[in-house]
Amino acid sequence: MNHDALELTEAHYELVISVDARRSGAYDDVDKPRMRARIYRVLETAFTHAKVARDAVHMEDRGDGVLLAVAGRIAVSRLLGLWMVEVHEKLRDENRDLAVPLGLRIGMHVGPVRHDDRGISGRAVDLACRLADSPVARRLLDAEKADLVLVTSQSLYEDVVNGGGKFIEPAHYAPARLELKEGPVTAWFRLPGRPAPAIPEAAAASESSSAAGPPPPVDDDIYGYDGLDDELDDNDEFEVVGDGMSGHRPGQSGIHYNVIGDMSHNHHNEYQGDVHIGRKSGRDAEKGRG
Repeated sequence: MNHDALELTEAHYELVISVDARRSGAYDDVDKPRMRARIYRVLETAFTHAKVARDAVHMEDRGDGVLLAVAGRIAVSRLLGLWMVEVHEKLRDENRDLAVPLGLRIGMHVGPVRHDDRGISGRAVDLACRLADSPVARRLLDAEKADLVLVTSQSLYEDVVNGGGKFIEPAHYAPARLELKEGPVTAWFRLPGRPAPAIPEAAAASESSSAAGPPPPVDDDIYGYDGLDDELDDNDEFEVVGDGMSGHRPGQSGIHYNVIGDMSHNHHNEYQGDVHIGRKSGRDAEKGRG
């Protein structure tokens, strides 16, 4: 039996940690390697001080962050407690002399993880990455002027965080509903060293609207929109869009329609004379030419 091949097909329950740097695109080509070096110093120092063996940690570089999976033999409570304390302390040390502090978003979830020779995969990996990259996590760093935010999944909070433990402090977490591509989830947010954060309303609202699909037709004069982002097709279909050419028209109200192909172009829902929606054909088309 090929045990190595069997190992690749098996999923192991591990703690997945996604670490992302705040506004990594703002770093130029000279500063980005320094930013990446700081991230690795923070993480590796924290593992050493938390006494987490390096052979228990799978680490993948993500350019502007790091993806980690910690073997099940390491207590998850140690990562949520002591390891996070060490990450926070080392990050503060790294930021002490920086004009623009390094900010980190960390997402955590426990679930089945599959390893192959190129890295790790599984829904647990996807969820941890989505938590770290969520708009709520991004907004919290800015709104609270913080350098570090931890986001855990609902199941991780219920199974481990809620039970407490050294340095875990469940009362310092705040929940928020996230609308992810895979569906709605509840996540728990913590700013290490601070009380439970107030979830920014704007971030929560953007999460809800992003999962609700395209916005309904709006009055571009009321909201001052210069046009929605709908893409026009090449056929003769009917779409409600903004007026990308004319922009906002003071003193006018109502819905503006762009109609494609051989159809009419009308403003403000006002029609005069006969109106035909669609392409004329046959005898009707001949009458129209006459």
